[in-house]
Amino acid sequence: MNTNKPQATILIADDDEDIRLALELLLSANNYKTIEAGTAKEVVIESERQKPDLILLDMNFSRDTTSGQEGLAILKQLEKSNIPIILMTAWGSIELAVKGLQQGACDFIEKPWQKEKLLNSIVQQLDFSRIKQEHQGYRQLLSKSQNLPTTSQHWICQSPTMQAIEQLVKQIAPTDANILILGENGTGKSVLAERIHQLSSRSSQPLISVNMAAIPDNLFESELFGHQKGAFTDAKQQRIGRFQLADQGSLFFDEVGSLPLNLQPKLLRVLESGQYEVLGSSQTQKTNVRLISATNADLNQLVKNGDFRQDLLYRLNTLVITLPPLRERTVDIPALAENFINSFSKKYHKQALTLDDQAITKLKSHHWPGNVRELGHVIERAVLLTVGNIISAQNLLLDTGTSASQEVELQPLETAERKLIEKAMATTSGHVIEAAKLLEISRNALYRRLEKFNIKFDANQ
Repeated sequence: MNTNKPQATILIADDDEDIRLALELLLSANNYKTIEAGTAKEVVIESERQKPDLILLDMNFSRDTTSGQEGLAILKQLEKSNIPIILMTAWGSIELAVKGLQQGACDFIEKPWQKEKLLNSIVQQLDFSRIKQEHQGYRQLLSKSQNLPTTSQHWICQSPTMQAIEQLVKQIAPTDANILILGENGTGKSVLAERIHQLSSRSSQPLISVNMAAIPDNLFESELFGHQKGAFTDAKQQRIGRFQLADQGSLFFDEVGSLPLNLQPKLLRVLESGQYEVLGSSQTQKTNVRLISATNADLNQLVKNGDFRQDLLYRLNTLVITLPPLRERTVDIPALAENFINSFSKKYHKQALTLDDQAITKLKSHHWPGNVRELGHVIERAVLLTVGNIISAQNLLLDTGTSASQEVELQPLETAERKLIEKAMATTSGHVIEAAKLLEISRNALYRRLEKFNIKFDANQ
């Protein structure tokens, strides 16, 4: 045992003095500090007074000898202590074990115990308790960050379409139903996810976001479920997974349509049961999250093509919200632009800026293929370039050729496809994931086209 670690204190709770002595000798030999309790009352008192790191709790004290009900009653009293508890009994049964685990126990050991099994369970539960404490500290930081300015300030719903969505959101956000958000790239799906979380009963807990398209296949389990140190070659330290970080809060899966088919069963299992294993551990963990997903893909078509599991889709789309493109909600453009102006003015330490009437007219007449995200880029550039406190139409630097009235040049479809891909790669400086988002196709689909047209790209992006 590593003696450099802080010495853990274990409370031995058993009415049999010989049992307590045997456990005290075993645990002391393995560098644990021990305290003892011989009655149910002493267990509660000593756990509150000594704050042990772990409790070995006998299931039967003086009241009876076989039912285990006394141990379950003590377990109920200790449920708010957050101390890991391993149950012990000479009258083991699956039913009793299930009851104890349901009430918060970490493990179940039958007497007479196997030394190695008992010691391994203690080490594992102490490790999980430490990780949980680190996790809680991180979650507190995440919760505090909820008070900081976020993209939710750009949630604008002045247009009739967005007002209808806002009413729907207010109705369904307080429930725990899974929500699927559909819409073109840049329409604000992540902003809507934040809005749903803020109006939910979980708003005091973190909203954890995951870009499914950005997770390499070989890191999927580690990213979502976490891993133990040494679980694989590069696992040099323990990692907390996104499901654990989001426990009791909300989990947002962006680009969920890009999830490879071979990884979908692993996600389906945790969504159906709430159970998963940290990579490198055999201990089953439980999670309680509210799932919000988003995609610009046609999931029903992916199901027909055999690229997406229908049972997974049923888990995701309990409720569906479709965000309209910006060109269909032009009433919201001035308010969205004003929010962006305020945000970027603070970021770049600029004086208060306003749009003139011509600039507003130009913004409303633009087609916005990149939707709200594109509007944000245009306003950011205008804030940087404006001298004085008025943003004019000229400061917007909008290409009038991208207006809704633009005529498309007739050319072979393959030629047009190649030009679009080259332009997307140039616009994103060769970043495949971002280029795929602009083109509204999956990352793998873009890779195939890059190879088809022999367009050079960085495989790591």
